Parts: sequence; structure tokens; C-alpha cells
Amino acid sequence: MGDTERSSILVHILVVALCLTAFGFAIAAEHRRSTGSIVTDSFNSTFCVYDSDIATGYGVGAFLFLLSGQSLLVVVTKCMCFGKPLAPGGSRAWSIIYFASSWVSFIIAESCLIAGATKNAYHTKYRHMVYAGSWTCESLRKGVFIAGAVFVVFTMTLNVYFYIYYTKSTSQAAKKINKTTPNVVMTGHP
Repeated sequence: MGDTERSSILVHILVVALCLTAFGFAIAAEHRRSTGSIVTDSFNSTFCVYDSDIATGYGVGAFLFLLSGQSLLVVVTKCMCFGKPLAPGGSRAWSIIYFASSWVSFIIAESCLIAGATKNAYHTKYRHMVYAGSWTCESLRKGVFIAGAVFVVFTMTLNVYFYIYYTKSTSQAAKKINKTTPNVVMTGHP
């Protein structure tokens, strides 16, 4: 097993580990979303009191771990633009398709995670005083962090396939460049 194969396996392991950690944090954030309860104080004012803000931290953690995994892949592949050339063919086409798809999935996942964390934090930090009769405490909708977790898995899968085809395409290009070609020598006739 060569050095490039070992580094390729290491990149796969790190990307998968970072994405799975992000997935775990997103699931934990969904289970620990803030819920509010209506409380009346001594002045007969009604307001919402929310429980812990731990889901916000989990959501931000998921955001950061997914960002780390994507950043690692961008650094290793040099964003597919500045690194080794890709050999023309199927591997090159699939690496470009998976690259673009992984970025779309990544942006959707990060949007869900940061929106969920922000919305969850907003409702746990601010209390609204209302003198109306019947109303409910607003909270984060169910499924926002789950949607983020699903797109984290999509991103992880697309990143793994992207890197597989990327390494295959760069190694094919390196083999084509390293082939020995016959040298044509021109000599003069006497």
C-alpha cells in the first residue's frame, strides 16, 4: 500500500468521522429543542419561560463539524482547481458531478443547522410580555435539525464518492504523464 493510498484512506476516515459527529450533534439538538411554558408573575403579566438552551450549542457544534469536514476535503483536493490535473474520462465527470452535488447538499445542511440554532436561541434568550388572554409560546418547529442531519448524511456520502473519483482521476492523469514515450531523434545525413 503506497503513501497516496494511506493518505486517501486517512482523508476518508476523517471526513466520515467529522460528518458522523455533525450528524450526532444534529440529532441531539433535535431531541433537546427548547420548549416554552406560560408563566404569570405577581403583577398578573403573562410571559413565556423556556427551558435550557443546549440545542443551540448542539446545532452550532453540528455546523462546525460539518464545516470542518468540508474544509478538510477542499484543502486536500485544493478545491479541484489548483491541484493535480484530472484525466479526461468517466472519473473526471463523476468527480465534478459529486463535487457540485456535495456543495449543494452542504449549503442546505449548514442552512438548516444554523437556522435551527438561531431560531432556538432566539426563543430561549428573549421573553415576551403579553397582557392578552390566550396565546402560546413560540418554539422551533420539529424537524429542522432532522433535515440538517439528513443533509449531513447526503453531504458525507457525496464527499466520499467525490474523493474516490477525484483520486482515481488524478492517479490516471499521473500515469498518463509518467508513461515513457519514444523519443524522436533527428540526425543529419552526410
